[in-house]
Order: sequence, then structure tokens, then C-alpha cells
Amino acid sequence: MVILSAILYFLTYHPFWSWPVLVLVGWLLARVLAKWRKNNGWYALLLVFFIYAHVNVFTAHIFNALFLEAFGVDGTAVITHMEETSSTLNDQNVWDYDAVMKTADGRDVVAQFDTMSASIYPITNAILIPPQGETFAVRYIPGLPRNFVIMRDHSPYGVRYVIGEDRGPVEKAAAQFAASPGNRAFIAEYREALTTFIAKHHDDADPALIESYKDQLDALPPSN
Repeated sequence: MVILSAILYFLTYHPFWSWPVLVLVGWLLARVLAKWRKNNGWYALLLVFFIYAHVNVFTAHIFNALFLEAFGVDGTAVITHMEETSSTLNDQNVWDYDAVMKTADGRDVVAQFDTMSASIYPITNAILIPPQGETFAVRYIPGLPRNFVIMRDHSPYGVRYVIGEDRGPVEKAAAQFAASPGNRAFIAEYREALTTFIAKHHDDADPALIESYKDQLDALPPSN
């Protein structure tokens, strides 16, 4: 597991250096197989590695996150410093981060990553980095703790993000109901949104918010 973690760490944190390395590995593997099997068709492997070398720049952190989430052990980390760079990703500036990761046995490990190399689970299009100074959950392979995945939904910042996202349907339904309080479909949608949110976030949302939503639910007129 440590060797695989080290390979994924290199591919994730050094995507541009990985390009010539992957092409070279593909060429060597194709050459060995072609000579061993006495079939030059194996040189097609070079094309596979050439294509993957390009794809790796954009997908290495995804495979790294999936691997560490599945096989890693739990730890915690905190960002100690962040600095904006001149590089950009999707028209947004890339940031460099310094962090201290605490392993399951209590050791402190200094680590660095940036916006492009950050491995975050679950996999989404949005790159959501924890705020500086706030402890967040991670998973890593013992033996290479500096390669870790940020467990967003197990971290306070991630919980806040999910709650904010899940409030969207409630606020939309509330606005519809306010626009037409007698619309039975709007009443039913509002009730469903409130019920779903309360059931999902009863234990992790602000108790005052849960009580407010319960009061709104109790005040709704029948939908039929």
C-alpha cells in the first residue's frame, strides 16, 4: 500500500514531471513485451501511456482521493499557512498551502499541497479547501502520511458547506409558498423540503435552525 501511495503521490503532486516518466515507462514496458512475445504490436502500449500522461494532469488527484478514502486510516490536519501564486486554474489563482497533519498515533507531519494537487473526498467539480487554522479530517496510508485525502464531509467546514447546499431547496420552497400560500403543490414541496432537511441534519445543524424549520413545518396548512 505504501508503494502504491508513493506512486499516486508522485503522479498527483508532480503531474508535469509525471508526463515524461509515464511515457518512458510505457516505452520500456512495450519494448520488453514486444521482445518477450516477439510481437511488435505491443508498442501500441506506448500510445496508451502517452494519452494517460496527458489525462493524469487532470485526474491524478481523483484516483489518489479514491485510493486513500478506501484504504487509508483516519487522522486530522490543519492549514498553517496559505499563499496565492501567479498560476491559475479555471481563471482562478492557484494557492499554496502548508499544513500540519496529526497521525493516528499522535505524530505531527508537516505537509504541503496546492489547489491543483489537493485530494478531496467526495469527488466534486468544486475544489473546497478548509479554512486556515481549522482542524479537518483526513485519511492516509501509514508509512507515507504526507499523502493524505481531505475528508470534506467529516470536517466542520464540509458539514457547513453541505448544510448550506441542503438549505437551498428549503429556501426555494419557502419563496414559492410566500408567493402563493394557497397553492397545494407549493405547500407539499415546502413540507417535503423541511422534512428532508430536518431528518438529514437533525444532529449536525444549528439547533436553532432545526427548531425554526420545525416551527415552519408545524405552521404549514394541509396540502390536500
